[in-house]
Amino acid sequence: MRPPTAWPGAAFAIGSAALFGASTPLAKWLLGDGAQPLLLAGIFYLGSGVGLVLIQAVRIGVRHESTEAPLRRADLPRLAAAVLLGGGVAPALLLLGLQNTSAAAAALLLNLEGVATLGIAWLVFRENVDRRLLLGALAIIAGAVALSWKGGGAAGTGGLLIIGACLAWGMDNNLTRGLAGADPVQITLIKGLAAGGVNLALALSTGARMLPWKESLGAATVGFFGYGVSLVLFVRALRHLGAARTSAYFSTAPFIGAMIAVFFFSEPVSIALLAAAALMAAGVYLHLRESHHHEHAHEEMEHEHQHEHDAHHQHPHTVQHPAGETHTHWHRHKPMIHAHPHYPDLHHRHDHR
Repeated sequence: MRPPTAWPGAAFAIGSAALFGASTPLAKWLLGDGAQPLLLAGIFYLGSGVGLVLIQAVRIGVRHESTEAPLRRADLPRLAAAVLLGGGVAPALLLLGLQNTSAAAAALLLNLEGVATLGIAWLVFRENVDRRLLLGALAIIAGAVALSWKGGGAAGTGGLLIIGACLAWGMDNNLTRGLAGADPVQITLIKGLAAGGVNLALALSTGARMLPWKESLGAATVGFFGYGVSLVLFVRALRHLGAARTSAYFSTAPFIGAMIAVFFFSEPVSIALLAAAALMAAGVYLHLRESHHHEHAHEEMEHEHQHEHDAHHQHPHTVQHPAGETHTHWHRHKPMIHAHPHYPDLHHRHDHR
């Protein structure tokens, strides 16, 4: 039976991959109409940022307060670094790399983002990665490689730049994991507005022309769902699963996009698609079957995030924050030693010897 700790993190991650994967065939259709790639990325990101600004305004207008923890001043350096790497450095490196790299080689190299995220989570941030997780992640990434393989296409210097972009996005994902306790809508709208502005400025500075307003509105709508809502779900998955597992689930996005292209754009079912389906299904199965269980110690800590009154939240609650409802407030965790199945979520980032 699937361990209960996989829920709801796995659902959030796969939902994020589905929305992003769905945006890929739509982006391909828009590019077929002559849109410049970096310009389109800028519109996508701005669409996500502006759309989520409106959503946030409605949420606050209806509730008069958010049920999520807001970003605090201490979060700003990490958020700034994530925005700089993911919204500035990575797109710039990708643009430079694409100028000297074939489309086939670039598609393959972009699959390294999942590898980079997992590797950085494991080696730099010491997130627990066991054999089952590694095998599952490799199977999912192998499926993405099989799906994007076109044969030929040397990478060279351009390929090194694209690898640099993947490393920047991998670091962005891991830095965002440290913000996962805060409001995912707030995080995503800031990243969307910043990344959208950077990508649009880069595109216009290289001679791109803005799309007509109808195409721009359509692209912004795609960006709202495929980049904005998708990233909100991604951040919520980070909260439950950590960076390594979330990125592995998210690597199913190319397959989801390919399946949408088959059903809605009448693209043929290829051997590569079937191979990718088998590999990714095996990888997701391994992840869902993972059960990480051992006695572990929780050190005393204080933080703020959305929570319920469960085994990890036995602190006093005020009238404004009743124990039986989901709510947000600053709270303290007392030291605790216990054993249960868990993932590297907000409360389980302990060392593994």
